[in-house]
Amino acid sequence: MRVSLSLGSSLTRYLIKNKFLAKARFPLVLMLEVTHACNLACEGCGRIHEYRETMRETLSTEECIRAVEECSTPVVTVTGGEPLMHPEIDKIIRGILNKKRHIYLCTNGVLLAEAIKKLKPSKYFNINVHIDGLAKTHDAIAGRGVFERATNAIRAAKQAGFKVCTNTTIYKNTSEDEIKELFAFLEGLGVDGMLVSPGFSFEHNENEIFLCRKEIQERFGFIYGISKKYKILNSPLYLKFLKGERYLKCTPWGNPTRNYLGWKSPC
Repeated sequence: MRVSLSLGSSLTRYLIKNKFLAKARFPLVLMLEVTHACNLACEGCGRIHEYRETMRETLSTEECIRAVEECSTPVVTVTGGEPLMHPEIDKIIRGILNKKRHIYLCTNGVLLAEAIKKLKPSKYFNINVHIDGLAKTHDAIAGRGVFERATNAIRAAKQAGFKVCTNTTIYKNTSEDEIKELFAFLEGLGVDGMLVSPGFSFEHNENEIFLCRKEIQERFGFIYGISKKYKILNSPLYLKFLKGERYLKCTPWGNPTRNYLGWKSPC
């Protein structure tokens, strides 16, 4: 992933430190699932099935900060569920920032316009809004009116001085034309960059919305071809992997997850 100068500097120091300590395996990003609650039921999301029994559960602010202390990663992805539903999300964010960790707050954007009133911009703080297509496509997946609320929140966050990127999942019905139009639209909103990834099927999904391997390679071959025209944050290496030109080894220790159920084992 392409990163800011500040994050790049932090990652470099962290990598040098671990190499000096002769550590062969170490985490890079802490996935902190502060709550399993969500205000949407997106068609492509497996979490609502995986966490069905714990949908109302949250980590306490103290548990979140302790997890950050236990896991020395320079990057913390604050996610869920919908993290902005946590009643103390502002305290959690401030606590992590006080430790000089870089945050990516992953949100569907529905509650973002109100949430930013309790938060302050920081070079360590990135807001990542999930946008799965233009209005018709996104609302078909996330619910009526969600696209408008999310994009209005992006505008508000940018006007308030926050760093905002987006994350787009590519599905079977996502056309190449829509991908280009979406990237152009998001850049028009002033986002600082765009992440893009394929959707992956899960056990309880019966709808044919996910790409097969060949379709992933074709769609991301197209995205790779236009990646220099837009602020796409995915690294060329990752895009080449998705288009079938590179092989990447699995590093399950790289992204440990902490949630209400404890530390989550790799797959």
